[in-house]
Amino acid sequence: MLRNALSESLKEAMRAKDKCATSTLRLVLAALKDRDIAARVDGEKAELGDAEILPMLETMVKQRRESIKMYEKGDRPELAEQEKNEIEIIERFLPKQLDDSEIESAVAAAIEQAGADSLKQMGKVMASLRQSHAGQMDFGKAGAIAKERLS
Repeated sequence: MLRNALSESLKEAMRAKDKCATSTLRLVLAALKDRDIAARVDGEKAELGDAEILPMLETMVKQRRESIKMYEKGDRPELAEQEKNEIEIIERFLPKQLDDSEIESAVAAAIEQAGADSLKQMGKVMASLRQSHAGQMDFGKAGAIAKERLS
C-alpha cells in the first residue's frame, strides 16, 4: 500500500513538474528497490511490506536532519533548506508523529506495562514502545526519557 502511494505521488509530482518532490520520491523508490534486491533469496522475487518501508523512511528523515545540522554549521542555508523540503515530502508517508508530552505518557505506560523498576529492564520498555508506536516517535527521545525515569 505504501509502495503504491509512493509511486502514485511520484507520477503526480512529475505531472506537476515539482522537481524537488520528483527527485526525492525517486530517491526513496530507488532505496526501496535496493532493499527489495537485498531481500531476494535464491532468485525469488521479494517485496518489502509497509512494516519494513516505514523504518527505511524514518532513517531517511534522520539522515536529512543530520545533514541540515552540518549544512547550517558550514553556512550553507540553501542546502539546509533543500533537506528540509525533502523531509516534508518523506514525512507525508509516515504516520503522525507524537509530540513530547505524548512520548512521555507512552514511555510511562510502557514502563508500567513492563513492570520495569531499573535500567536493567530498559530493553523491555523500548521493545514495547517499538512494537506499539512504530513510526510514530523519535526513539532517541523516548530512550532518554525512559532512562531518566528508570534511574
